[in-house]
Amino acid sequence: MKATSGKTNGVGGRKLLLAAALSVAGTGLASAADITIESWRNDDLTIWQDQIIPAFEAKHPDIKVTFAPSAPAEYNAALNSKLEAGSAGDLITCRPFDASLALYDKGYLASLADLEGINNFSDVAKSAWITDDGKNPFCVPMASVIHGFIYNKEAFKEVGVEVPATEDEFFAALDKIKADGNYVPMAMGTSDQWEAATMGYQNIGPNYWKGEEGRLALIAGEQMLTDAGWVAPYAQLARWKDYLGDGFEAQTYPDSQNLFTLGRAAVYPAGSWEITGFNANADFEMGAFIPPVPNAGDECYISDHTDIGLGMNAKSENADAAKAFLNWVASAEFASLYANALPGFFPLSNEPVALEDPLAQEFISWREKCQSTIRSTYQILSRGEPNLENETWNASANVIKGTETAEAAGARLQEGLSSWYKP
Repeated sequence: MKATSGKTNGVGGRKLLLAAALSVAGTGLASAADITIESWRNDDLTIWQDQIIPAFEAKHPDIKVTFAPSAPAEYNAALNSKLEAGSAGDLITCRPFDASLALYDKGYLASLADLEGINNFSDVAKSAWITDDGKNPFCVPMASVIHGFIYNKEAFKEVGVEVPATEDEFFAALDKIKADGNYVPMAMGTSDQWEAATMGYQNIGPNYWKGEEGRLALIAGEQMLTDAGWVAPYAQLARWKDYLGDGFEAQTYPDSQNLFTLGRAAVYPAGSWEITGFNANADFEMGAFIPPVPNAGDECYISDHTDIGLGMNAKSENADAAKAFLNWVASAEFASLYANALPGFFPLSNEPVALEDPLAQEFISWREKCQSTIRSTYQILSRGEPNLENETWNASANVIKGTETAEAAGARLQEGLSSWYKP
């Protein structure tokens, strides 16, 4: 504490300082604290200011929170500069996996192994923000995005198709929609490549490689990308070509979004982040279905991908206040607030959450039916060159276009991975 003016002398001055110290100690913190949150999510600034921060401050009146985002494309560079200069905020919004692990390894993010709230999360939820040995989590998981398929309910009713549960039913439905001729069966292009992998391969793949079982076996070197469970999703993608409409090779991600929201396509291979935009732009009722399983009775798996977390600046001068906020982020209250304010970004804690948006509620209900996993390329396997994530984009687009077979794609990706990765 700094004196506000002059000197503090004598017994009276010491009593004053002691009284002030005791008063502050009663708040549970060394002093009333102001903490700042660094983030790239500048699109949800008003949600933080109007809903999230007031809810926290109501319970912690001695802590004042400022949400100070940067533009998404500038965040990594701006954050690194602030951390190097010692001017970064107390709390750091964390991207998943290696970008945040690098910050921890440099000593910029504190270990949260002793944070009480970290126990509210599963190993899958923590996997994006934990050291390779599994001992030191460094960000509290905030939200994930879930993959599946969003569909036009009116189109399904008009054509007379049911929501598919198996791969055969999926293609039978697409065949019927194509024969009807009023709708493009499925809205996706390959121009930008990433969506072919993210909403294609990583969407349907977990049903074939059995989620975490296959993902962890690939990391351990017990499975290879040439194995049946990793090639089969490419074989399914090769069949998508007939249902994507004319000119899909030149179709961009925004083109696909528009094709679906304008009511011209029946099915959209999706990530749950689309929900808010689709609600705003589509004037028809939508539903969502789980990636169809290969065979009736098979266990289902969903990509419930870790997307955003929150860590603590290791050099924060307000560590107690920052930890109080992180423990609150791990609570059911935060989970419900965040998930309902941002439909399609789902809480990762073990606390059950009821969602007001019916489409978001449909997505999150799959956690009760299916096993959750994360995208197979994100942890460890994309640290070298050729980069497995980027190569998966390319392979997925090629397979859909028919310029590479499923088997050739698996072999090429395994060869590239083996050239630098030793389990």
